[in-house]
Amino acid sequence: ASRKHQLARLSEEKIRAKYMGDEMKTPMHLGVGGEAISVGVSLALPPGARCFGTYRNHSLFLALSEDCRTFFGELYGRATGSGKGKAGSMHLSCPSQGLMATSAVVGTTIPLAVGAAFAEAYRGKDGVAAAFFGDGATEEGVFWESLNFALLKKLRVLFICEDNGLAINTLAKDRRGYRSLVAAARAFGCRAEEGDGSDLPEVYSKARAMLSRMKRVPGPGLLRLSYFRYLEHVGINEDFQAGYRKKPSGRELKRLDPVGRFEKALLARGRARAELEAARAEAAEAVDKADDAASRDPFPGPEELSTDVFA
Repeated sequence: ASRKHQLARLSEEKIRAKYMGDEMKTPMHLGVGGEAISVGVSLALPPGARCFGTYRNHSLFLALSEDCRTFFGELYGRATGSGKGKAGSMHLSCPSQGLMATSAVVGTTIPLAVGAAFAEAYRGKDGVAAAFFGDGATEEGVFWESLNFALLKKLRVLFICEDNGLAINTLAKDRRGYRSLVAAARAFGCRAEEGDGSDLPEVYSKARAMLSRMKRVPGPGLLRLSYFRYLEHVGINEDFQAGYRKKPSGRELKRLDPVGRFEKALLARGRARAELEAARAEAAEAVDKADDAASRDPFPGPEELSTDVFA
């Protein structure tokens, strides 16, 4: 868990340090503050689970694959990237490790997860699919249609709402006519819980409990996990100067930091500080090596313009 956490955080710190060099030719939607959701849920998922995510997908890709090499290859647009340099940051995938697809279009991977769960049920199997999405996606009709179909067919699909309270720069209170996502999901008859997405042990515990319930009795489950988005919607900077939200105090920012909170919890449970520092150093070395190698990898050739094109 600590390694996955560190890979996600240090990779995005590397992006922030290198992005203005203009070698990474892709928009960046950084997930600083939300790493514990991807890490915690990924640790709770059973082997073979199929995951689908959003454009804010770096933590999810690294939590599932721990593959910094193809991650940075994709960001630099190189042939060694997870999508041969053609997908960019917003469309990372790693099917061999369970990450089937992520997409720049809000809400579009939710029905894909439902389809994957439907395929499992159709074949008489008990495999699980997981859909990660932001709270803005719950304002798309496809979310409610997917939830309804999953309930109707009793599909084992875990809906994970990564709720930062923002749709780009618009606060939840300015775009929601209902009281609570969890209450609304329960009104559909869906098992639904909420928790602190900045607390990795809590995320893991709630995901594991929900998956256990889904295994015993087929049907979907929903987790609304709140977290604080540290940076702007797209880009590498803070945006508190824009005025739509206030910057928390330094003490509050520390409380909202999932990486720092998890390290503090590990120390409280008796883990040695030297052990945590060694894990961080190992992750930092992996990130540095991957970034350096990827930046020197070849670009895809002209022939790649016509490969992997299905429509």
